Amino acid sequence: MPTKQMDFFSSLIRLSLKIMDRTVKIAGLQLAPSADGEKNLSKAGELVGLAAGEGARIIALPQLFNTRWFAHKIDEKNFSLAEKADGPAISAMREAAARHKAVIVAAIFEEDNGSFYNTAFVINVDGAIIGKYRKVHVPMIPLWEERAYFRPGDLGFPVFDTPFGKLGVQICWDVFFPEGMRMLALKGAELVVAPTASAFEHSHKKWERAVCASAHANGLYIMRVNRVGREDKQEFYGRSFCARPDGEFVHKPSGSSTGVVLADIDLGDVATVRNEWVFLKDRRPGEYKGISEDKA
Repeated sequence: MPTKQMDFFSSLIRLSLKIMDRTVKIAGLQLAPSADGEKNLSKAGELVGLAAGEGARIIALPQLFNTRWFAHKIDEKNFSLAEKADGPAISAMREAAARHKAVIVAAIFEEDNGSFYNTAFVINVDGAIIGKYRKVHVPMIPLWEERAYFRPGDLGFPVFDTPFGKLGVQICWDVFFPEGMRMLALKGAELVVAPTASAFEHSHKKWERAVCASAHANGLYIMRVNRVGREDKQEFYGRSFCARPDGEFVHKPSGSSTGVVLADIDLGDVATVRNEWVFLKDRRPGEYKGISEDKA
């Protein structure tokens, strides 16, 4: 074969491989927020820079990353911690996303027209807000008195188109409810980011089992990123990790210190696993009508 033809076919092969390559590095940032909001944002920005420097293209922060965990008790004064979309926290993360050309998922205490939500903003590589997800399943249990502050989310289960793949979000308590993950999978999500605020390390295996089971049942990646640090009533233990579409760990759960947790994922594995484990194909929606009935 003439040299020019060989060069042409070699170029085609390289182009095909580039098109098929769906690998991306993602990162979860483990933070121990203090009562100093500016300090929290500075630390978050520093860790975003470290993650981006390691090649992370999707970077997730833990639940309510910019404040102390105020929901351990009910106190009207804590509503002063809520911010709008154009407040300091999201503005800082928009600047960081544009500076580092990364997608950032940042969950804050949001105030919107007098209503309050636990909201994750998804920010694009140019600093624009792609959209947001509001936590749907809001607990009211000791030390997580969240319903005193947050209304259940009213935006459904959106899937966000990013330059690096289709992304969904579930926040903390949401991961124990299979309906949300299934909705995201049916809408085409390939990666779900799960910002959490989990304390009491003895419970970590329950969270790991729930996340890995959801990843396998829906054939997608799930990145769980947790807070760290001792606060007024809780000690958040970290152990952030990413689960593969087959339900196995991409890497072992991390430790309990502030830092960056990296995971290299191949979104091409989503289709591969779904072709082998055909849970979505074998669904029978007509048999599930009773699932929407309130029988509790």
